[in-house]
Amino acid sequence: MKNFLLFSLKIVVLTVVTTFVLDFLYTTVYLQSSSRGKIEHVYNSTAKNYDVVILGSSRANNHFVAPMFEKNGLKTFNYGMSGGHLFEASLLLKLMVERKYSIKNVIIETDLNLSNEKRDFGVSAQFLPYLQISNTIRDHFAAEADFNKLYYLPFYRYIVFDSKIGFRTFYKTAAQEPTSYLVHLGYYPLVNKKGNMKNDISALKPIRNKYYEEIKQICKANKINLIAIMTPMCANTKGIDYFKKVNKIYPEIHNYENAVEGDHYFSSCGHLNDAGAKMFTSKIIKDFFSK
Repeated sequence: MKNFLLFSLKIVVLTVVTTFVLDFLYTTVYLQSSSRGKIEHVYNSTAKNYDVVILGSSRANNHFVAPMFEKNGLKTFNYGMSGGHLFEASLLLKLMVERKYSIKNVIIETDLNLSNEKRDFGVSAQFLPYLQISNTIRDHFAAEADFNKLYYLPFYRYIVFDSKIGFRTFYKTAAQEPTSYLVHLGYYPLVNKKGNMKNDISALKPIRNKYYEEIKQICKANKINLIAIMTPMCANTKGIDYFKKVNKIYPEIHNYENAVEGDHYFSSCGHLNDAGAKMFTSKIIKDFFSK
């Protein structure tokens, strides 16, 4: 019995030590990378200068053609992230400010993502390698139900979010394999794809969103001009009055939901294709940045 208990104790100690070692190894690798994803691109960066920074979900990532801004003399990067919520957009802006980014304008896509204050588990997981290092990230996650396990249990976050920051991603990060996230200055064009051209957003209800409020406060405190925009939806959308409801709560958000018309400009009901995105971007540049 004594030998069994001693053997069991050794297994427990070895397991604990292994989790600490793996946690350190994974975190160290992610701290050396800035060329695969948008979050690590910001976290592992130093001060940058931008005329325009774009934030939001895929409806920012696929809708704002960053190279078109550059052609008009505006240094720009599209930090929109597919699947992202305002939880992640606010945290990414906090990290930019912390790294002394000089930003003249922030374009934030604020429409469907105003309907909740949840984090996206896939996108937010990409902040987790830095959770125990960054006070900014720690404080942003502090109210989350799983915070204690993520913060205090070594290697737990890498196991739970294996598909996003686990071994496969760790290996590719260590090998410095390139991705498409940072090409086209962060803009991701949807080309030759056709998805569902019907959409029903009637169940969504916009709220006074705490993370949008954070973004407004950050921009005000740092003298950044904030341009909040609702981006296009296809004509065959049920519950399209959602956008009017947004303006009842936030009159300052510019409604461009019908700025691009015609299904041939859409990849799916909620996402413009490359041609539609270029048309939409030209309108935004003309309306907000024409000399």
